[in-house]
Amino acid sequence: MSMIMAVSFTRYGRLYYLDPGEHSPKVGDKVLVPTDSGPEVAECVWAPQWTSEDVEGLPVCAGIAGEEHLTRDETNKRRRAEARSVSKRLIKRHALPMKVVGVDYVDDDNVYTVYFSAPHRVDFRALVRDLARNLRARVELRQIGPRDEARLQGGIGPCGRDLCCATFLKDFEPVSVRMAKDQDLPVNPLRIAGACGRLMCCLKYEHPLYLDAHSRMPRIGLKVDTPEGAGTVVARNVPSDSVVVRLEESGRRCACPSASVCSPRKQHDAAYGGAVKVAESGPEG
Repeated sequence: MSMIMAVSFTRYGRLYYLDPGEHSPKVGDKVLVPTDSGPEVAECVWAPQWTSEDVEGLPVCAGIAGEEHLTRDETNKRRRAEARSVSKRLIKRHALPMKVVGVDYVDDDNVYTVYFSAPHRVDFRALVRDLARNLRARVELRQIGPRDEARLQGGIGPCGRDLCCATFLKDFEPVSVRMAKDQDLPVNPLRIAGACGRLMCCLKYEHPLYLDAHSRMPRIGLKVDTPEGAGTVVARNVPSDSVVVRLEESGRRCACPSASVCSPRKQHDAAYGGAVKVAESGPEG
């Protein structure tokens, strides 16, 4: 077992996990998080608690933030807000097709990093010079894609929860339209696209479950026997492990558990490769 806590640098932002070490912050406390540019102030979202798994390699909490750390953090926030405003004004002056997404500032090196999105590559050399002169610091501009833009800006997904990329996802894994089809979802961009305009990352979460279920459940169009009579499979419901069958006699549709549906031996072997064998010993009928 190991002790773990979670912090966030922005309200409702991405969570970062720490080893609390010898400290015991409460929810809402400001703590120091070790980073490449020195300790930064973050808010404790989950108080330290024991976990059943051994988690190694987590950064160790550097302690409770003092008054000087909070003052420095507020000053840096004001500088980032100022840099964002100056960037928008100068981008408009230079008539560049750019959108400012976020701004980082490292006070030790006096360096601003401006993240922006654009439909294509942009020549921003003149803009960088103007920004450096106005901000009196070194400025770096970095173009990011739609997924990173959604991660930095945050928002609410179609599920009603905070975006996965803005809260806990560390890396973007490939997502394909095939995953939506395997889950019987309509291939409609408005239904399967996230806030970034790309395929939703959550399509990957349950995909293995659907592949496993489809390998066991009767396929659509298969003739089967049900407790209510013979019929044809017209739909499958993986979460409830059931199938919808259109009965041959009445044409009525009924939902049956997958375990209660069987098909003739040849169709069953063709669908499942003979994985389940019927006992051949004993009297027939």
